[in-house]
Amino acid sequence: MRNAFAAEITALADVDPRVVLLSGDIGNRLFDKFKERHPARFFNCGVAEANMITMGAGMARTGLRPVAYTIAPFITARVIEQIRVDLCYHNLGVTFVGVGAGLGYSELGPTHHSCEDVAMLRALPNLTVLAPADAPEVRSGLRAVLAHDGPVYMRIGKKGEPVIHPEPPPFTIGRVIPLREGEDVCLVSTGAILKDVLEAADRLTVEDGLSVRVVSMPTIKPLDTAFLADAFARHRVVTTVEEHSLIGGLGSALAEWLVDQAPQRAALCRVGGKDTFLKVCAELHTARALLGMSVDDMVERTRAVLARTSAGVAR
Repeated sequence: MRNAFAAEITALADVDPRVVLLSGDIGNRLFDKFKERHPARFFNCGVAEANMITMGAGMARTGLRPVAYTIAPFITARVIEQIRVDLCYHNLGVTFVGVGAGLGYSELGPTHHSCEDVAMLRALPNLTVLAPADAPEVRSGLRAVLAHDGPVYMRIGKKGEPVIHPEPPPFTIGRVIPLREGEDVCLVSTGAILKDVLEAADRLTVEDGLSVRVVSMPTIKPLDTAFLADAFARHRVVTTVEEHSLIGGLGSALAEWLVDQAPQRAALCRVGGKDTFLKVCAELHTARALLGMSVDDMVERTRAVLARTSAGVAR
């Protein structure tokens, strides 16, 4: 996904002279083409992420469209005050991109994990929160961001994520991207875990005989409320899946929406990370399994909620 980001931001800068790229001392070779084509619009801000966000705010005030990029926990948790006060308070058109979000840097340990970023950021007024699923969604998402007024956080994976879409899909901020139709269960995926969600859908179809709908929800804030109204009216269970803590992420956002609605047909099932630090270094799928985000977790939790609803147990 980071390679797709680098290629797309370079292509966008080719046609939009407002685009400026800020890097938190990362991705220097990754951005070689950008620097070759637009040397006056690339700034390596060093290990000074708070300054980088404030630089972006100042640039945005002059009419530029800054995009700031570094490892997810360093561009979120380390600089929450600058995001809140410099960007969101003034509603400035700065995009900040967190690479390796969730468990993308699982092998480097908890300092590099970012399973709390959505929870921290989606409460901030004016901020749009995006989590594209693959490289084509990154490309489409960047195009949508540059046509959007206001600050945006985009959390992306690192590298080697499976490509789901054969080409960049239509991307509208605040709308889901449909992948499969179905009637019994709806799996709502956000971020780079989509390939595993599709595998869970296959298992529920083959092993349980269920008709499974799958959507990618790359916009966590604002929610696609028209989709939610349809999904909770049509299906027996709506399952959210995210590479993020169960506290404060996509599942929490849907629960907050749901509690304000009239009683719905569907029950909500949430799959995400446990409320704990992962104090081991592990490859990605092992890390997901340890925190409760495996394909088995998706299937078993969905089955459990289906069984409760079929038995008429209170949700």
